[in-house]
Amino acid sequence: MRTIEELEAAWVGAVGKPQAGAVELICVRRGGGVHETPERVEVTLDGGVEGDRWALGERPNLEAQVTLMNVLVAGLVRHEGVAPDASGDNFLVDLDLSEEALPAGTRLRIGTAVLEVSAEPHTGCKKFRERFGLDALKWVNAHRDRRLRGMNCRVLEAGAVAIGDSVLVV
Repeated sequence: MRTIEELEAAWVGAVGKPQAGAVELICVRRGGGVHETPERVEVTLDGGVEGDRWALGERPNLEAQVTLMNVLVAGLVRHEGVAPDASGDNFLVDLDLSEEALPAGTRLRIGTAVLEVSAEPHTGCKKFRERFGLDALKWVNAHRDRRLRGMNCRVLEAGAVAIGDSVLVV
């Protein structure tokens, strides 16, 4: 596992944080820690990512239907023996997710679906700490404006999303 200093140096030294990007990985959380990584999913107005455990709650939070995480950050916190989908975010994307680049209310076309960036913060939790370590948790939570842990979104238009699809501001 990397230290906070190593994580920060790698992030700051990264070349380019694109304003438009692509879907690099899809994760459907089935519950009980089971993650599936399909090539394509449907995103619905009522269920978020089809089959994801988000819709199974008694009162699903519409401001957190879908989660995105920057693929570079996911790679930085990941270490040997940890699966690429371990963060549990629905979509890993090569896109600058910072509040500066994508303020709350920004609309994104991801595949044929349209999402709206939520103001609700997406922060690291106990599971994140267990999977990536205390320093990784502290690092992603210390820079909330950068949204290193990722961001929550609401579904505005249903559609299909596949690996390689574009993520564009609309």
